[in-house]
Amino acid sequence: MGNSEQPLDPNELMDMAERAAQLPAADAAWVARLFQEVLRARAQASEVAAKEQVENASEELDDRLAQLAMDTAEWLRTLWEVGYMGAGSFRSQPRSAFPTIDLEDIRKSSLFARIREGKHPLPFPPPTRHGLPWHELVDGEQVHPVSAELIRDEVGPPLVAIVDGCSEWDIVEELIADREYIIQHQRKGPTYRLRFVATTSAELQRVPPASVRQIHLEGHSGFHSYTLEWPQEDGETQFVTLRAATWERAVSEAERWLAATHPELYGQIRFERCEV
Repeated sequence: MGNSEQPLDPNELMDMAERAAQLPAADAAWVARLFQEVLRARAQASEVAAKEQVENASEELDDRLAQLAMDTAEWLRTLWEVGYMGAGSFRSQPRSAFPTIDLEDIRKSSLFARIREGKHPLPFPPPTRHGLPWHELVDGEQVHPVSAELIRDEVGPPLVAIVDGCSEWDIVEELIADREYIIQHQRKGPTYRLRFVATTSAELQRVPPASVRQIHLEGHSGFHSYTLEWPQEDGETQFVTLRAATWERAVSEAERWLAATHPELYGQIRFERCEV
């Protein structure tokens, strides 16, 4: 005899139907009626299971569409406020009329791809590489082989570098003449080490944060608050309240404040947790 805990498969049901037909007439009538009721119950159970599967799939689809809508809203808000597109990386001031966006802009936008990966937009346009936004350079610390050229006046050290077609790199410091430099894109964001290995061949790498600022964690009645301690040029200390409930959000808010108030230092500060 089969396992009574397991549902009957179709072959077993057919076998039982054939055996029921061989019963005496007095028993065959009520067995057939019971058998039909079993089949009806099984059909209803299958319909319910199929309906639940469709509903679950619809919920998944709704979640994906909701996330896509939120990502799209973040992308469009950034285009409006910052004023740059990810596909062609052209820049302008925030517009009075929203730009036309076609399918190619959506497919090629590295900004949209970045948001879809769960990363926040940068507070200002990133460097470009061959005309396209170069988010990977800002996010990582790996060494990138590049083609570079220095732009000089008649005398003195170089003032600007052209790196992979982007001419918006400022020379911050000359470490080794004609060989190694610290550069920064539009005087905003992280600094990078540019090291020439040949006439136009070079290596570019982000410089790790060299300065540290403290974020104070305070706890009152089970609630936490975060405050950024920022030394000012006059010797005073500014305490910036961060709207955050977690350490990760506190760091994100501190970086957002830094980008708005000191864009030339963005990406060059490491934040340290200090419990009060």
